[in-house]
Amino acid sequence: MSAAVPIRHAPLAGVIGMPIAHSRSPRLHGHWLRRYGLPGHYVPIPVLPEHLAEVLRVLPQAGFVGLNVTIPHKEAVLTLADTVTDRAALIGAANTLIFRPDGKVHADNTDGYGFIANLRQNAPDWQPEAGPAAIIGAGGAARAVVASLLDSGVPELRIANRTRLRAEQIKAEFGARLVVYEWAQLGNMLDGAATVVNATSLGMEGKQPLRVPLDALSPDALVTDLVYTPLMTPLLTEAQQRGCRIVDGLGMLLHQAAPGFERWFGHRPEVDDETRQVVLE
Repeated sequence: MSAAVPIRHAPLAGVIGMPIAHSRSPRLHGHWLRRYGLPGHYVPIPVLPEHLAEVLRVLPQAGFVGLNVTIPHKEAVLTLADTVTDRAALIGAANTLIFRPDGKVHADNTDGYGFIANLRQNAPDWQPEAGPAAIIGAGGAARAVVASLLDSGVPELRIANRTRLRAEQIKAEFGARLVVYEWAQLGNMLDGAATVVNATSLGMEGKQPLRVPLDALSPDALVTDLVYTPLMTPLLTEAQQRGCRIVDGLGMLLHQAAPGFERWFGHRPEVDDETRQVVLE
């Protein structure tokens, strides 16, 4: 008798979080799968924290090749992964998991890559070494931004957070180029800044507005907001009125997804206007 031929199934991937219904990742990855004619499926998977470890054990056995990870699991998956990249360990969170053929879980963080790729694509003349960067917020997204800006050559990185201790913790971990500002001194933090980043959820639909005086903001500065609902946040609108270059936050979402898609489905996707429109629909 001839040996049975193993049946190859289309690779499966998805995004885990709680809640997860709002995620735009299924629409994004589904678009790329259709665009490139690739076999595979990408699905949203609601996972409670108490079920996370079990889900990560079972999904590789069910044909999954990897996952994106969102709130509230981005920190917890680091303790459950078999291998963790240096950048994920430094940031203290993972947003991309790769399931190896032997079932081992590899954790990475592509948020910083997505942040820089978004700036490079939409503000190609941006020069990180041109002057200090000012970051508003000190959560998980801010940590990824800090790491990527330092790697890009920013000479000084100013940071302020409503809870100062979180900003102090980031300074303690990332080093001497960081300067912590009081939340009440946000306006002063922007004086002379060449790059300004809102890494909080303030200004998002349904959230409180980000109240920061922009009087000291240079018209030569680049201003970006990680919030992308709405695309034009009040911060970006006012910065643009002051003559600044602005970059919205949607591109970071798109670019951070590309490395995972390539690992899971074998093709590097292009981030272009069509991709943006599909995700915005």
